[in-house]
Amino acid sequence: MDSIDASETVQDHRNLLNWPIRHNESDIEHHLPINMRFNEGHKLSITVYSVLMVFSAIANITVLVLLVKRRRKTRINPSRINTMLMHLAIADLLVTFLMMPLEIGWAATVDWRAGDPMCRIMMFFRTFGLYLSSFILVCISIDRFYAVLKPLHLAALDRRERLMLVGAWIGAVLCSLPQMAIFHVEAHPNITWYYQCVTYNVFPSYAHELTYYVFGMVMMYALPLLVIIYSYASILIEIFRRTRNSAGADSITRSSLPFLGKAKIRTLKMTIIIVFVFFVCWTPYQVMSVW
Repeated sequence: MDSIDASETVQDHRNLLNWPIRHNESDIEHHLPINMRFNEGHKLSITVYSVLMVFSAIANITVLVLLVKRRRKTRINPSRINTMLMHLAIADLLVTFLMMPLEIGWAATVDWRAGDPMCRIMMFFRTFGLYLSSFILVCISIDRFYAVLKPLHLAALDRRERLMLVGAWIGAVLCSLPQMAIFHVEAHPNITWYYQCVTYNVFPSYAHELTYYVFGMVMMYALPLLVIIYSYASILIEIFRRTRNSAGADSITRSSLPFLGKAKIRTLKMTIIIVFVFFVCWTPYQVMSVW
């Protein structure tokens, strides 16, 4: 996901090629470009990620505990939406305890000091939780689509739920695996003690690099957003249509409209809020990245 940023960092390293070879390592470090030294931007990153990590850990662990307790009370017939929200909380916790500490540690050291194997492993988990979170949101929207618009297919929803969740985890693994192939540790060509976890010298051309970046943006943001918008737009349109049509119906017909139940409307509101937050949080980043 951050291959372009990584390549820009290496480009700054290459700008030092014309420097004379120095024997004083601390002197070289003092004269490194600002983005190759610990600076105010790194301090800001550490502060923001630390606050987000604490908030996310408290919030997601609380949600997970509440969902587990609720699942134990309804062990005979557990709610599908609760199961999916549990997987969503787990995906967010993976981001919280794997990606965020990585970003904090990397910002503190600036260069990469954990070796090549850890570089590849951590770059895998850097995107895995993000992919999984997006895919779980897609599963939730599809589940709501079938639950509200096709209530007669409830018998098949439980099996579909399991298949979707398995597909979400497998899809997140497959989409994240290329990270382990393209990211690696390279030393600066002139400052041999300065290492970075980068994608430099992997892509044969800029077009290949751009293609990989666009693939990540489509799979993590654009495609999930389209599926989510289609699912909830269809639900809202159907609810509006049937609500209007029910005005002249008898009480039996009205009572047979399960999508108007308070539980489903409450669940629908909750999932729409989740989708709205997904859109608000991800869209600015994706727009800036494309620009």
